Formats: sequence, structure tokens, C-alpha cells
Amino acid sequence: MPRTNFQDLLDAGVHFGHLKRKWNPNMQPYIFMEKNGIHILDLQKTIVKIDEAASAMKQIAKSGRKVLFVATKKQAKDIVAELVGSVNMPYVTERWPGGMLTNFPTIRKAVKKMMSIDKLAKDPSWDNLSKREKLQISRQRAKLEKILGSIADLTRLPAALFIVDVLKEKIAVREANRLGIPVFAIVDTNSNPDDIDFVIPANDDASQSIKLIVKVMTDAIREGLSERKVEREKDDDDEMPKKLRRNKIVALDEEEDEIDDFDEEIADEVLADDDLTDEDLEEEEE
Repeated sequence: MPRTNFQDLLDAGVHFGHLKRKWNPNMQPYIFMEKNGIHILDLQKTIVKIDEAASAMKQIAKSGRKVLFVATKKQAKDIVAELVGSVNMPYVTERWPGGMLTNFPTIRKAVKKMMSIDKLAKDPSWDNLSKREKLQISRQRAKLEKILGSIADLTRLPAALFIVDVLKEKIAVREANRLGIPVFAIVDTNSNPDDIDFVIPANDDASQSIKLIVKVMTDAIREGLSERKVEREKDDDDEMPKKLRRNKIVALDEEEDEIDDFDEEIADEVLADDDLTDEDLEEEEE
């Protein structure tokens, strides 16, 4: 079953591309027609691509890995922060920090620095600092929070990237390609789809178009996380009988050991009786 329908995409303006003179020839397979000097995208192909991307996104979430969403353009910032934040995935809505992926250890150091400032603010020694020092540290903390706040929990490289505008986020796309990280992206008619693993041909300027597609992706992630949770609970339930069986086997072994000990005691008594001499037997018979 498709995750969205033709009418929803039409209402959100997903089909509107850029002016014909600004187009990228590599987008030709996804263009339906030209009208009034503007390219119109083929929504039937968009539906298929959305479903493919959502299915792959669901599998990534189900495996327990992270997807990094990148959307620094004005009309996408709040939408991505709200929708992606609801599924606890990392996102970048401010300037893309160069080397975010290719120099990831340095980014992690910056995150640790931000955490150390938080720790310092709770320490009693914070009160001994001057107002100037406190102001400088607070400003540094705010700057780090603005750039790295949403990726503070990203302890390793993401399994994939989701890009809203590949032209604007070309540095992020280049870094992901260099590291072999799959890229999902909303690709408009003025962009090159060749470097994108999961192309979603759609309008990347209209807020309604962005919201519709990002929501489909986050819903797929939510499904993957739910299935992962169910499977883990099922594994725990399956593991419980095994533990009970193991405990039962251990208990039976202990009982057998006790029986063996008891048998040995009886055997000792019998052997002790066997030590009776013939004279002792004669006395017992008398």
C-alpha cells in the first residue's frame, strides 16, 4: 500500500519544479511536462520513490541505527526540528559544520566540550568565576548548542543522511559520498540526482511539500522503531522459558547429586554390615 497518494502530493505542490532554463538535464526521467516555462514533475514516479525511500528508512530504524536529517534552508528548519525530534533522530538545521562526517572525532570533541561546560555550571567552582568569564563560557556554550545541540547523542557516524536541498547541502552530500554513507534526498529539477542513492523528485522549496515528505519518512522510522521494540520483547519472552529450563535442569542435577550422596551412605552402611565376622553372626542367631 502506497504511503501517500497522488492527490495529497498535488495539494502540497510537490509537482512544481523550477524554471526550464534552470533545469538539470539529469532530472529528465522524472519530468512529466513543461508548462508556462516551469517543469512539472511526474508524481507517479515520485510516489514510487517515496515508498522505496520509506521502506529503506524503516529497515535502518529497525536495525537500531541513526539517520541524520539535514535541512538548513529557512522554510524547512522548523518542520524538520519538530518531526525528526519526535522520533529521536539527529538533525542539522543550522550551518553544516565542515568535516561533520569526514572529521567526526573532532566534532565529538566539540560535543564533549559542551558537556564539560554543563558540568562546570553545576560545580560549586562556577560561583568563583568572574561575570566576564561566565559570560564568555555561556556564549561559547550557546554557540555549540546552536550548531551541535541536536547531534549531541550521535556517538558514531549515522547509517544514512536525509537531505532536503542537495544544492544547498552539497558539502554534506560530498562528505557522505566519500564515506560511502547512503543519501536520501528531496531532489528538485535544478539538482543533480546522480550522487543520491534514494532520489525523491519533488519540490524542495514549498514548506507543505517538505512537510509531507519528511512526515512520511519519520512515520516509517517510527514503524521501524516499534517493530524493533516488539521483536526485542518477543526475544525476551522466548528467552525466559530457556532460562526456566536451564534452572530446572540445574535443580534436577542437584537432586541427582543428593540421591547419589544418599546412595553412597546406604552403600557404606551395607559395606559396614559386610564387615561382620562369622562369630558376630553366630551371636546374633543365638
